[in-house]
Amino acid sequence: MAVFDTPQEAFGILRPVCVQLTKVQTTENVERLQAQLQTVSDSALQELQEYVLFPLRFALKTPGPKRESLVQSVVQCITSILSTTCVKKQDLLQELFSELCLCLSSPSGLQPPAPLSEELKLTVIQALHVLMHSAYGDIILTLYQPSTLPHLGFAVSLLLALAEQEKAKQIKLAALKCLQVLILQCDCQEHHRPLDTVETRQCGNLFASFLPGISIALSRVITGDIKQGHMVTVSAIRLFYQTVCLVMADEQLATITQDEEKPSVEQSRLSELVVHRGPDWVKSTADKLSLLIHKIVEFASLHPHWKVRMELVELVHLLMLKCSQSLVESVGHLLKAVVGLVNDESNEVQSKCHEILRSIAELRTVAENRALADVLSENLHSLATALPRLMNSQDDQGKFSTLSLLLGSLKLLGPKVSIVLNSAAHLQRLSKALMQVLELDVADVKIVEERRWGPEDSLGEPLGSLQHGKGQKKYFRFFTDERIFLLIQQVCRVLGYYGNLYLLVDHFMGLYNESVVYRKQAAMVLNELITGAAGLGVDVLHERETAVSTEDLKGTITSILEEYTDQANWYLTTSIDTEETSDELTVKHSRVRAIPRGAHSSSLISSSSPSSDPNPTIRSMNSNIWQICIQLEGVGCFAYVLGKEFRLLLASVLYPVLEKAGDSTLLISQTATGTMVDVCHACGYDSVQHLINANSDYLVNGISLNLRRVAHQPHASRVLEAMLRHSDASLLPLVEDVIRDVLSALDQFYDDRASSFLGVLSTLVAALVQWFVVVKGKEHPQEQNLEQQRKQGKGSVITPMVQEVEQFFLDYIKQKQIAEGNLPATEEEEEEVQAPPPEPEMDDSGAEGETPLPAHAQIAKDVMERCIHLLSDKSLRVRLKVLDVLEFCVIVLHLHENHLLPMAHRAWPALVTRLINDDPLAVLRAFKVLCTLAEKCGDFLRRRFSKDVLPKLAGSLVTQAPVSARAGPMYSHTLAFKLQLAVLQGLGSLCEKLDLGESDLNKVADACLIYLSAKQPVKLQEAARSVFLHLMCVDPDATWLLLNQICCLLPYEPPHPSLQPVKLGGMGRQRTEFTDNVLGLLGELQQRETAAFQAGPREAPEPQPPSLTEALG
Repeated sequence: MAVFDTPQEAFGILRPVCVQLTKVQTTENVERLQAQLQTVSDSALQELQEYVLFPLRFALKTPGPKRESLVQSVVQCITSILSTTCVKKQDLLQELFSELCLCLSSPSGLQPPAPLSEELKLTVIQALHVLMHSAYGDIILTLYQPSTLPHLGFAVSLLLALAEQEKAKQIKLAALKCLQVLILQCDCQEHHRPLDTVETRQCGNLFASFLPGISIALSRVITGDIKQGHMVTVSAIRLFYQTVCLVMADEQLATITQDEEKPSVEQSRLSELVVHRGPDWVKSTADKLSLLIHKIVEFASLHPHWKVRMELVELVHLLMLKCSQSLVESVGHLLKAVVGLVNDESNEVQSKCHEILRSIAELRTVAENRALADVLSENLHSLATALPRLMNSQDDQGKFSTLSLLLGSLKLLGPKVSIVLNSAAHLQRLSKALMQVLELDVADVKIVEERRWGPEDSLGEPLGSLQHGKGQKKYFRFFTDERIFLLIQQVCRVLGYYGNLYLLVDHFMGLYNESVVYRKQAAMVLNELITGAAGLGVDVLHERETAVSTEDLKGTITSILEEYTDQANWYLTTSIDTEETSDELTVKHSRVRAIPRGAHSSSLISSSSPSSDPNPTIRSMNSNIWQICIQLEGVGCFAYVLGKEFRLLLASVLYPVLEKAGDSTLLISQTATGTMVDVCHACGYDSVQHLINANSDYLVNGISLNLRRVAHQPHASRVLEAMLRHSDASLLPLVEDVIRDVLSALDQFYDDRASSFLGVLSTLVAALVQWFVVVKGKEHPQEQNLEQQRKQGKGSVITPMVQEVEQFFLDYIKQKQIAEGNLPATEEEEEEVQAPPPEPEMDDSGAEGETPLPAHAQIAKDVMERCIHLLSDKSLRVRLKVLDVLEFCVIVLHLHENHLLPMAHRAWPALVTRLINDDPLAVLRAFKVLCTLAEKCGDFLRRRFSKDVLPKLAGSLVTQAPVSARAGPMYSHTLAFKLQLAVLQGLGSLCEKLDLGESDLNKVADACLIYLSAKQPVKLQEAARSVFLHLMCVDPDATWLLLNQICCLLPYEPPHPSLQPVKLGGMGRQRTEFTDNVLGLLGELQQRETAAFQAGPREAPEPQPPSLTEALG
């Protein structure tokens, strides 16, 4: 708080310090004055302002060099005084202004500013800033007279030099802020007296002299090094448009006449500095400013910081608002800036651009009565012409800005887009630019490599795993940023929204048919055009005059779909698979329509078509794959556009989409599945299953017709395969007849088309397993439901489940009696005990004679009958598929032994051949089938396995063991290793399921013992241990004895001297390569025995080792 409130008291305390400072100008004396000033009130200091400032000004004006620390202290003290007082005298204001400016200038005056310390420069700039704010009332205007032009010019040049040349960000910002105050455009929180019209015009006349220098220097600051920070750039842009608006405002210039006299000034030299803002000067200055504005727009539009781009939008807003007449040459650059930022990543910038564009859109013309549409259409034409070159040369950020400019121009044109596109030159330029920009990168070999193997890959795929409306990620040749593709999408949608739909579709369909090079891009554009025409997913500035009717949309979509699903564009070569390639070529050169209800052109494809090349390249196959995917995405887009109206087109569209859903190329299959999901959403179906079941009559009819013309329509089986993969058990009654047709076709064309038919049969039986799977002796609820539907009104029959339960309890009673010693006294009693089990079999056989197999089991049986004949096919691919199908058939039929066992008997010879004399791949798959058979058939295979298979398997394991023992780490990737591993993993479970005899168990143990060696690969050791774990369940005593013959660390002492000592082969041996695994197995066996003893006879037995299917994965 101040101590001295009156001027007299303040003068008494300040006078000694001021006198001392006048005599000796030192930093210490300045600091003493500063300290004394803290004790004086503001009102007292206001009265003594000039007295206190005198010693400080005297210190600055003293001739000779002065220390920077002294100057800095003096200026800081002056700033402190001015911040609490007002300058009320004109002379004092001007003198202080000049004295502070001299602190920054060099002594020679040739090199402003002087090479001073950054601290001093910042202090002086802040003093000037405070001085301008301390001017009282109208006193500030005395600085803005023609007579003060040199002083103002000197200050402006100093501050511009500091803003441009200094590296310190604080100095740059302070200099720009001070310049802003100097042109009376301060935006601080303090209250400033507003200027009236005359005063504003007077300042405009004055600063017209400085406009060239200020604008050029600021443009250099704006486009300077980005490291200077965004705040410097923002301040420079703000100062630039404030200065331009002050000098070039249309409102001011309209009041200046050609013959107006220059302001009267006394000195002739000063008169040369004053500028008359006549028409000639305005025209010349506007031309030069146009260059600077273009430079600023180009730089600031690409600036990474959103605040710089926001300030650029403000620049456009104010210049268009206040200077649209005077800056007529800059209107194009200004519009370019605002439309280029309309899709900016910053929401604030976007909203501001939209606000400005809406205000501009209300104006029908701009300067010189030139229509805004003409300006924008010219810009659009030049941009479309340069677009391919820019997309090939710019980085992704530059491409984003270029496309934002294109999109903004279209939005600003609005309904006039239709008029512009009526010009053939505009439409041709724009369409060809889009064709080149959207060129896909089709060099990636992974697209062709990724295949859909087997039906289980996508069987039962959940609906939620596919995102509605989102297509496959595409890779483009000229850009990688996903935002760029989204911009192109918006460009196409805006064209569809405002343009003439028939004209645009006709033009791009022409490009689609013109060349295979344009086909993918044209399809993408067409998809987005239709979406935009429907007003979906498009952002516009104003509504169109008339919306496209649903009937027009439906007619356009129908014509596009006819072209998409035409044989020439739908059946393209997508792989080098011999059978598939021949199928595609067969379809291409056939006049038979691909879709039986068809709406397709049946034109023949010329042999020169790239898609029909019998020797396709990776690039051409990738291109074909992407073309099909884009067309499939188009089907989803069209369904989205039409909604439930699209149901009328399903009769002709769903069949070809399902064909592609069953395609072996993963990308096509996934896209087709996603399309079906889109169709479900659009047409109001609950799920893909509902979609397929509701339209099954069309689909089944098409499949039946095409199966009779397999030579011309080889893809019918794909449709059925896709239906089975994406539906549920309720579909089975609808497709039973079609399945019979497939089996009949397989009988006729097994020589050349067995692979494709086996594919659908594999999907069929895999679906049967999923729909009617048996878990822990319980049938799947779907099977029970279907059987109940089939048996309505009929009496119930004894099910195999009841028989199994009954047999289980009979066996349990018998085994319990034997364990208790209650053996049957006579053979008759034994027969009585054994008599009940055959009864269910007789009943079952009788029942089988009366009651047919369930539909799914009968289908599995029929499929298995066909596949048995193909087990010996010459094609390895066919044999592998047959083995897959057999495995699923066994699982489906395992509850119906009277039918399964004869089929297994018939399949056994061919299966044994696959096991002992075939390609390793087939052996591996056949062994998996054998394991499944053993699990489902049990005792039926025991003798056959022991006689036909086990010797070969054991011999193979023994022969291959030395090879794997000395092999390196790469051995685990070979087929031989995988075969060894599969046999070892399944052999133990086979022994347990088949209940093999002692001799067979010994063969297995001897063959697997070698694999307990530490020299074997770790996975083979683990698999061998699993074999012995199973053997422990079958014959623990023999297993214990065998293992102790290898390694026995415990001495077994007889409990009495009369007993002979126990001698085992493993006693006294040194550690060997088998020791660790053997000891581990013995420890496991000991734990089992201990646990069984502690649990007692009434407790449930210990859990068994992993089952056969679990062991095989």
